[in-house]
Amino acid sequence: MPSSWNRHPRYLLLIALVISATVYLLLPSQSSTTSDSFASLVRDTRLPARLQRAERVYQKVISDRKDMIRKYWANFPTYTHVSFPLLLPLSSTSDTRCRFPPDKDPWPAYTTWSFFPPAFDCPHEVERIGALGDGGKWTCGVSRLENKPDCIVYTFGMYYETSFEEEMLERTQHCQVWGYDYRSNSFGSSKLNNYRAHFFPYGLAHVDAHGPHDEQKLYTLKTLMEMNKHTHIDILKIDVEGWEFEVLAQILQPYITSEEPLPFGQLLIEIHTWEKKFEEFLSWWEALEVAGLRPFMTEVNLVYQNYNRGKSTDLAEYSFINIKGNNIFISDPPTASTGTTNGGE
Repeated sequence: MPSSWNRHPRYLLLIALVISATVYLLLPSQSSTTSDSFASLVRDTRLPARLQRAERVYQKVISDRKDMIRKYWANFPTYTHVSFPLLLPLSSTSDTRCRFPPDKDPWPAYTTWSFFPPAFDCPHEVERIGALGDGGKWTCGVSRLENKPDCIVYTFGMYYETSFEEEMLERTQHCQVWGYDYRSNSFGSSKLNNYRAHFFPYGLAHVDAHGPHDEQKLYTLKTLMEMNKHTHIDILKIDVEGWEFEVLAQILQPYITSEEPLPFGQLLIEIHTWEKKFEEFLSWWEALEVAGLRPFMTEVNLVYQNYNRGKSTDLAEYSFINIKGNNIFISDPPTASTGTTNGGE
């Protein structure tokens, strides 16, 4: 007995046309959903308002810092924003103040860290990535990187302590971690034997010095980004044992001059104030603020203090968010359907 399809072939043709049309109509929707999936995961309509409130609070802290300096250091030079170059030697007439004063009159014996609180409110979750002790870093909104397709992380000065780098790879789907340390030949962890982890025995510096006669191969951040064909870094982690002052001054200067946003979303850094006068540190810190960096977390290095009892508390970890531009921590990614964001520029 012949089937109904053989007796009525036009029905088969009609059904095939309906199925084909349905698939055709659904494909654009599926494509849009795929391209917008990352944006839909991180969109936050309240983000611009939270950033505005956090900046308003932080500007008050800047004003309070000026007042605090004037109140306790009446002879401190006129308070103005600095111009480059940074870290110029102080003249003999400068009123130099002790960064870590002794416990004697005049009181209170404020330290350098008292003037630079991490007063900016991160608009996302604040979370420690990596070990609770040495190696881990406080971050803002790492959840926004978990599915980011073009996520880039640079880390300098790990010296085999790589719990941060390991967790960044574990927590994210696409982040590429680029590690640099001239003191070692690898990350030193089997967990970082990953196609998304890249290590080079180079140092971060304020000048390029990597010729055949240079024992330690030193690169500026700009040069490394050009070599890697990167235009933006989501998280920049730096621990360069005191060279951060020269390194950051070199990185910041062209962006302050051009008023362009810095090429990274967060800065996680250990600050070593060895041999630095308060005026020098203040000038350097103000340059960070002018460039758009805002501290949201700090952690004094008490392990170092324990090893050096009776000496100044010279080391502290700071975490900064960059409030300029449209990086992922201050701005939602555009959607394919609208091409617009909820925050940033």
